[in-house]
Amino acid sequence: MFEVIGERINTSRKFVQAAVAERNSDYIIDDVKKQQEAGADFIDVNAGARIGHETEDMKWLLDTIQPIATIPLTLDSPDPAVLEMAFKRVKTTPMINSISLEKERFNAMMPFLEGKECKVIALCMDDAGMPASSDDILGRAKNLVKELNRIGIPTASIYVDPLVQPISVESTKGIMVLNAIRAIKTEFPEVHITGGLSNISYGLPQRKIINRTFVSLMMAAGMDSAIIDPLDSKIMGAIRTADMLLGNDDYCMNYLKGVRSGAIES
Repeated sequence: MFEVIGERINTSRKFVQAAVAERNSDYIIDDVKKQQEAGADFIDVNAGARIGHETEDMKWLLDTIQPIATIPLTLDSPDPAVLEMAFKRVKTTPMINSISLEKERFNAMMPFLEGKECKVIALCMDDAGMPASSDDILGRAKNLVKELNRIGIPTASIYVDPLVQPISVESTKGIMVLNAIRAIKTEFPEVHITGGLSNISYGLPQRKIINRTFVSLMMAAGMDSAIIDPLDSKIMGAIRTADMLLGNDDYCMNYLKGVRSGAIES
């Protein structure tokens, strides 16, 4: 089944930042509950936007969320010290967001990840910048899987992010990432594919219909996870429907449940 990583608890969002600054636990708890009810499989927790406050903000968010969380958390920070603190506070096996091949980030994150039991989001980014071709994405994915395997992270715990780029910049960007996903899944059947989808529609009108269509194409290519807003009922409906059509929903039960609850509408 497709896994949804709920992206809403991020202090880069205006109302979340205000809630964290004011220690408004009711707002955070309500948002997490809504994401869980909407079908999120992980709750991403990012406290990085308030410069100089990330550690204390992350502690507060974790202490606020964990008593009501029924699903695992994704610990989201580029700072290994923040992640080490957060990892010690979580009660269930978390996901770590994220590592890349960029030298500074890679060298900082690898010692933190070694020996940890966790899932890891691995970005296909290196010091040369964004990937320029499907082969480039595949090559970076191979390096990430190799290095993470070397420190004990199983392939099935790796979530490769191929880095979706705007199709408004170059018309081949959609096909490029779709071909890369197929190649990665051929090379590593156990690896997961995740990432944000909204970059594909950057600079274009009616972005939501583009994103909904694109997630279905990505799922057909092998994507099995995404970092999205689970309160966007239309994209959640598209995901549940595509999961059914791809044979991942026995007897269409999740689809039918969504229709009966009103979560999936035509």
